[in-house]
Amino acid sequence: MPLVIHNIYLNLRHINMQQEKKKFQPWLPLLFSLVLVAGILIGYQLRENTGQRFFQAGNRAPLQEVIDLIRMKYVDSVNTDTLADIAIHDILLKLDPHSIYIPPVELPEMNEDLQGNFQGVGVEFHIFQDTVNVVSVLEKGPSEKAGLQVGDQFIKVGDSVVAGNKITGNRIKNMLRGPGSSKIEVTILRNGKPMKFTIPRGIIPIPSVDAAYMIDQQTGFIRINKFSETTYEEFMQGLEDLQQKGMKQLILDLRGNGGGILSEAVDIADEFLDEDKLIVFTKGSHVPVINYECKRPGLFEQGKLTVLIDESSASASEILTGALQDWDRATIIGRRSFGKGLVQEQYTLNDGAALRLTVARYYTPSGRSIQKPYTGNDHYSNDIIERYEHGELVNADSNKIMNGKAFKTSKGRTVYGSGGIMPDVFVPFDTSTLSSTLADLYTSNTMSNFVYRYYIEHKSEFKTYNSAITFAENFSNEELVWNELVSFAASDSLNLGTLAPKEKLLAQRRLKALLARLPWRANGFYQVLNMKDVTVQKALEVMNGK
Repeated sequence: MPLVIHNIYLNLRHINMQQEKKKFQPWLPLLFSLVLVAGILIGYQLRENTGQRFFQAGNRAPLQEVIDLIRMKYVDSVNTDTLADIAIHDILLKLDPHSIYIPPVELPEMNEDLQGNFQGVGVEFHIFQDTVNVVSVLEKGPSEKAGLQVGDQFIKVGDSVVAGNKITGNRIKNMLRGPGSSKIEVTILRNGKPMKFTIPRGIIPIPSVDAAYMIDQQTGFIRINKFSETTYEEFMQGLEDLQQKGMKQLILDLRGNGGGILSEAVDIADEFLDEDKLIVFTKGSHVPVINYECKRPGLFEQGKLTVLIDESSASASEILTGALQDWDRATIIGRRSFGKGLVQEQYTLNDGAALRLTVARYYTPSGRSIQKPYTGNDHYSNDIIERYEHGELVNADSNKIMNGKAFKTSKGRTVYGSGGIMPDVFVPFDTSTLSSTLADLYTSNTMSNFVYRYYIEHKSEFKTYNSAITFAENFSNEELVWNELVSFAASDSLNLGTLAPKEKLLAQRRLKALLARLPWRANGFYQVLNMKDVTVQKALEVMNGK
C-alpha cells in the first residue's frame, strides 16, 4: 500500500513540475483526496484478503489472561512474576526432566559454568571461625602475582571489613569478583601481621580437567568433571604433556561428570577414533538429523584406553563413552551411566531469563538411544535410589538394561540402549560409604576445617616433600592425625569412634588426599586418592592383562 501511494505521488509531482507557468491548479486538492481514499480502500482490501489486522493486538493466551486478572482483581497483593515462573516450571515438567526455565538472576552463574571462566582474583577461600581463609591460589593468576599465599586471612576488601562479622561465602565472592582489569585493594593477615595488596581482576578459569598425571611409567590418568567451552583445550594440554612423559595407555575418568557442551565431547572422541567414523547423531521432530563425525587425525588413536563411569556420568559423558564403546576403542569400567540422551538448546527470553528446551535426542554410532524412560518425574529423579534398592549398584548381574533394544559394536559385541551405557567391566558401589557418620563428616565443614588448620600448623613439614606421591609414600603420622581429627570432630558433635574399621580406612584415605590438595592442588588430591581407588586399580589390571 505505501508503494502504490508513493508512485502516484511521484507522478503528480512530475505533472506539477511540467506546468511551471501555472501557480495554482484548482483540481489538485481534489486529486490528492482521491489518492487518499484509494489508499484506504487498498488497505481495506489487503486486510480482508490476508486476514491481517493492522494496528490491532493479537489475542492473549489464556495463561496470560489469568495472570493479568490475578494482578488486577485478586483480593490480596500477589507477585505475578513468581506465579508465571511457577506456571512455566509446571509446563516444562510435563515435557521432560531436562527442559528448564532459568530466571534472570540465576542465568549468569549457570552460563559461567559452561563458559569455563569468570572475572575475579583467582583464590579459593574457606570461612573458618568467621574468617575468610585462603586455601588455594591460582597458579599464575592475579592473586599469586600480587603476592597472596595459602593461609592468608582476609580482614578487609576495599573499605569493607570481612572478618568477625558473620561474612557469607556469596557475599565475599561478590566482593572479589568484578569487571576484568579493574583493581581491588585487600587487607590480609599473615603470621599475625596485617598486609595490604592491590589485585587487578582477570579472567579466572573454572577447570573442567581435575587431574592429568602419570600413574606409572606408561599409564596416564585424566579426570574430566564436566564439558565446558574450555574442556577440549584443557584435555589436549594434559594429553600432550602425558605423551611427552612417555604415556602408552590412558585411564579417562568420567565418574560424576554430568555432561555439558556436546562439541567438546565430540572433539575429544575425535582424538581417540580414526578415519571419518561417526561419533554421535541427533534427531528431533523439528530439527534435521545431524551427524558428528571424525574430522582430523587423533592424537591417541593407538594405545590402550579405559573409561571410568558411574551412575552420575551423564549426557556428553555418555556420548563420548558410547562412541568409544560402539567402535570397540575403549574398555568401559564401572557402573551403568545415568541415561540422559536429550539435546537442549538455550533461548534468551525478553526479560533476560532463558529457556533450555529439549529439541532432539542423541544416538550412538550403532543407533542406540541412551535416554532412560522418563514417564513420571518422581520415578526419574529417584532412579539412582531405586538402582541401589534393586541391587544394581552392587550386583553385576543386576547391572543390565533388560528392556532395552540390543545393538552390535563394530566387533559384534552386544550392547543395549534406552537406559544409559552399560560398562564392559563392572565395579560395585562401596556401601560402606553410606554410613551416616561418614556422610556427615564429608558433607559438613568438619574435615575441611581440620585439614586447613593442620596444614597451616605444619607447613614446614609439607615442604620436605617434593610431590604428592612422595608425601603419600612417606607420611607416617596418619594415626596421630586421625586421633586429632576425632577430637576435633567431637566439638562438632561427630563421634568418629563409632566408625567401622573399613569406614575409618576410607575416611583416613580421604583425609590424606585432602592434605595433599593444599600444596599440590587437585592433581595432588587425585594422585593420593587413586592409590587405593578400586575402579582405578581395576583399570590398571585390565590394561596390564592381570
